[in-house]
Amino acid sequence: MGYVEVDGLALYYDRYGFGPPVVLLHGFTGSRTSWTDLVREINSEFCTLSFDLIGHGRSGSPAEKARYQMDQAVDDLVAAVRTIGFDKAVWVGYSLGGRTALQVWNRHPEVVSALVVEGASPGIQDNLERRSRVESDEHLATEILERGMEWFVEYWEALPLWHSQNQTLSASMKTAIRAQRMAQREIGLANSLVGMGTGAQSWIGDDLQAITVPTLLVTGERDKKFIDISDEMATRISSAVRVDIGLAGHAAHVENPVEFNSVVREFLLRHREQL
Repeated sequence: MGYVEVDGLALYYDRYGFGPPVVLLHGFTGSRTSWTDLVREINSEFCTLSFDLIGHGRSGSPAEKARYQMDQAVDDLVAAVRTIGFDKAVWVGYSLGGRTALQVWNRHPEVVSALVVEGASPGIQDNLERRSRVESDEHLATEILERGMEWFVEYWEALPLWHSQNQTLSASMKTAIRAQRMAQREIGLANSLVGMGTGAQSWIGDDLQAITVPTLLVTGERDKKFIDISDEMATRISSAVRVDIGLAGHAAHVENPVEFNSVVREFLLRHREQL
């Protein structure tokens, strides 16, 4: 637990366990604590490094938007893991973190021993759709800065993406997630949207066929949009295993942690000798 500095940026992370390293990357508005249950499940066999992404949690939230560009954020994470002492790791990511993990492979394949991607995409292929998403995220970023976190959290939690959580999460769990979101900083989330949003990142779907490391693509069974995206990715990645988590929507690791953690642990143990 502590900070690692990369070219003036302080990234906060938790480290637990021993064995092959596993880097854990949370989703937008989340933090490293999103992975607490998975860390407990695997830290007797693996060394986990759970990061707060730039603009989130205890990590730095610089004002310079350029620092949040996906390529820069990926380079910073890779440099951080190397500074901690690992040249290669399993990269596990959810949503924003899953897109980041895929981009880590694309830019630095030598540092990836395996991939676990939950509810994420390789970007947006269509140029017009990508531009529309950029404009939408830039508008939302401005709204966050002008209207504040309380307005944003109300807006964010009303999105259809989270509707399944009305059935899958207890009141106390929803309260904890809301508190995590409210603890974020406006500048960090706004700049993350602008720099690391799905439209802002490069499309790497055509490159996925070059992935040869063990890859697990996970989605909640109620997350139809990302089931379709993951199915498409699986047709391009010859090493991919596809799993849908029962009774879960977009955030399967939160909505059904028992099944999600079991699936990930089994996948990691199956490939442990080559990690």
